[in-house]
Amino acid sequence: MTKKVMDYKQPALKGTLTVPGDKSISHRSVMFGAIAEGKTTVSGFLLGEDCLSTIDCFKKLGVTIDVDGTNVTIESNGIDAWKEPTEVLYTGNSGTTTRLMMGILSGTNLHTVMTGDASIGKRPMRRVADPLRQMGAQIAGRENGQFTPLAIQGTQLEAMDYTMPVASAQVKSAILLAGLRANGTMIVREKEVSRDHTERMLRQFGARVDVVDGVVSFEGGQKLTATHVNVPGDISSAAFFLVAGAIAPKSEIVLENVGVNETRAGIIEVLQQMGANLEVKIDDETAAEPTATLTIRSSQLQGTTIGGAIIPTLIDEIPILALLATQANGKTIIRDAEELKVKETDRITAVVDELKKLGANIEATDDGMIIEGPTRLHGGKLRTYGDHRIGMMAAVAALITDGAVEIDDAECIAVSYPTFFDHVDAVLK
Repeated sequence: MTKKVMDYKQPALKGTLTVPGDKSISHRSVMFGAIAEGKTTVSGFLLGEDCLSTIDCFKKLGVTIDVDGTNVTIESNGIDAWKEPTEVLYTGNSGTTTRLMMGILSGTNLHTVMTGDASIGKRPMRRVADPLRQMGAQIAGRENGQFTPLAIQGTQLEAMDYTMPVASAQVKSAILLAGLRANGTMIVREKEVSRDHTERMLRQFGARVDVVDGVVSFEGGQKLTATHVNVPGDISSAAFFLVAGAIAPKSEIVLENVGVNETRAGIIEVLQQMGANLEVKIDDETAAEPTATLTIRSSQLQGTTIGGAIIPTLIDEIPILALLATQANGKTIIRDAEELKVKETDRITAVVDELKKLGANIEATDDGMIIEGPTRLHGGKLRTYGDHRIGMMAAVAALITDGAVEIDDAECIAVSYPTFFDHVDAVLK
């Protein structure tokens, strides 16, 4: 672990950035390209450690993948041409890789074993394994498949009609990807809609999919056809600079080519609700994934309540929104965010504990947190818990603190944003 001390002395932030490619879409572009027949090309790919773990797993399955900067080419003869790996598939810190591949591998004719790092070893997997078992999947692992390592014996799956107990794009996507290889009509019902990149990409790769009022359905056994995927900038990464621009004095940051898929763009709605000086210029609404140019300026912010159906659209942005709330006038309540407890760490506890070290007036609740603002923050030594989003939250906090902020593990940020500190330097004035 590499410590990093940040003493920015409350600068104004100015500049134009293009944030790295969307992590969720980058993962899926490789997965779909490997399942499809033909040559799939990807532009704007995120070269973060999580997405590189996905590439490594498919290479071990015999898929030809070439990486040239942020351009990736995947050549595959289809899922039936994959080879049984002689090595364990290592998914690193990536919950997306681990959970989505559980669905994909369950419908193959292969025997595979997956494991990840220490963080993945603590994250719950039965939320995926149990519904897949209802389709006939054969999955074994620690505590009956609750934790990695996981052994999967591929088999013929049967489609089902499944109602999601919680809003989770990873669980939904694993089931949908398993459904591609299943007999019958696959139906997944959501009470609250989670990010829909998988549904969009199924169509992009030629599958016939119906989505009506939170119900996704399609016939199993469909084959995918290779295509080109353009990966937009990741709004979860852009969120850190949106908040930085809003809370740092005399600032203006322009973020280009940011994905604004409505199932991911909850942070834009919350910023507007809190009175942020935010300009949204849509680039292309007709693209497979819509994009926009976002301009954020220093803002007078008001506290708000964040909860209900919007939570799945900004679940990864809650740590940085908590920091934002420390600079808003009045009380901000974040609720219905229990899902944060099963991320890379328990993000509710981690965010509250670390922001308190900087002087924030913040308290944890069972399903979120309550923040009173505005509060002048001071420096301190913070833990990242090996969680990239906690690390970046601490770095953005350092832009407005009286005194230096030190984090214990700067390297963890490379999971999703390898150029993060370069981009911070680029907007410092």
